[in-house]
Amino acid sequence: MRMISALDSVLWLLSVCLTLYMCYYAIFLPCALKRRRIWQAHPAKCRFAVLVAARNEQAVIGHLVESLLAQDYPKELYDIYVIPNNCTDNTEEAARAAGAQILTCPFPVHSKGDVLRQVVAMLDKAGKHDAICVFDADNVVDPGFLQAMNNAWCGGARAAQGYRDSKNPHDTNISGNYSIYYWMVNRFYSHARNAVGLSAIINGSGFMADLALLRQMGGWNTLTLTEDIEFTTKCILNQTRVEWVPQAITYDEQPLTFGQSWRQRCRWSTGLYQCLAYYALPLLRGLFTHGIWGFRARFDQLVFLFAPVIQIFWLISLFAGQLMRMLQIHYQLFPSTPVFTSLFLSVVVSYAVSAAMAFAVTALEGKPIRPMLRSILTYWVFIMTWLPINTYCLIHRTTEWKAIAHTRGMSLSQIK
Repeated sequence: MRMISALDSVLWLLSVCLTLYMCYYAIFLPCALKRRRIWQAHPAKCRFAVLVAARNEQAVIGHLVESLLAQDYPKELYDIYVIPNNCTDNTEEAARAAGAQILTCPFPVHSKGDVLRQVVAMLDKAGKHDAICVFDADNVVDPGFLQAMNNAWCGGARAAQGYRDSKNPHDTNISGNYSIYYWMVNRFYSHARNAVGLSAIINGSGFMADLALLRQMGGWNTLTLTEDIEFTTKCILNQTRVEWVPQAITYDEQPLTFGQSWRQRCRWSTGLYQCLAYYALPLLRGLFTHGIWGFRARFDQLVFLFAPVIQIFWLISLFAGQLMRMLQIHYQLFPSTPVFTSLFLSVVVSYAVSAAMAFAVTALEGKPIRPMLRSILTYWVFIMTWLPINTYCLIHRTTEWKAIAHTRGMSLSQIK
């Protein structure tokens, strides 16, 4: 009897956490409908170092460099640096032939964060540039990217994330699911947070960071497998807001298979757990000592970092609730209403909500619905697979960064 009572208490506490988490994110949904910010135009001024860490990217690096050379921005104000690392193909030769400059890391490299740490130190010492823009080798960049980031930089932005779009949303269900996921991050996270004065999130690629900011932070010093989330967290701890610049567009190649997706998301999940372990206490310690913005930004980032833990809470509550039902034992949830029970414990309701959100973001972002329909209808499966991934990574952490093979070489004209 005591065990049943304890299980009932655990279910109630978990339901409290899940309800608060859901309500917190629901607060921002109306903000996602606000008009996008248009940064005031400024003459080209910022001197950019465009950085591309590349590992066996011979098939795609040429199209990226081509799109960077075609920027609507003065050529004398930016340099394109490709940093080959651990390559066994002709990435360096392909990048040089396309028109990029080549940088070599003097020390061994195990992750993208290692590359950025060494290269940022070189650039800071040279003193030739004002800011860095970071891309992945499989990207293709819109011609207005650097001008949009210049506008943001001249407007006071010291860290900024651009709009991350997909160059292959219709290839497979998985690439379509990823596309919807990034559109959701764009619309429901970065755009919504920016609309209420909070920090957007650095999202792996297509972002800008001011070199003076990096110098103030001691260089690029990330330790986790998700250097983007970690850098966002470090910016918030530094009282620096990551700005949202939707006019700076990057097209990204999405994984095609579930195996590729599993490996990549295991790295993401491990990185989030690492960030939570490293930065939860620093974020908590600064909650009440850095003003209203500091409190809001730190709290918001804490909620974000707890995402995999919250998902495991939901999984535990699902199994525990089903067990109690099988034993025909009444249990309490918070709030104890049929709507809440259906939302958290009904597969049909959760599928309907997921499909509706996927459809809504596809429409809001102006993407064609018909070719995305398969991915919209399977998006629930993509989201549900986060549960075993987060559970697996809680027990068995990914220890190394593994590259995903990119073979879809596409020019910007082909994408558009």
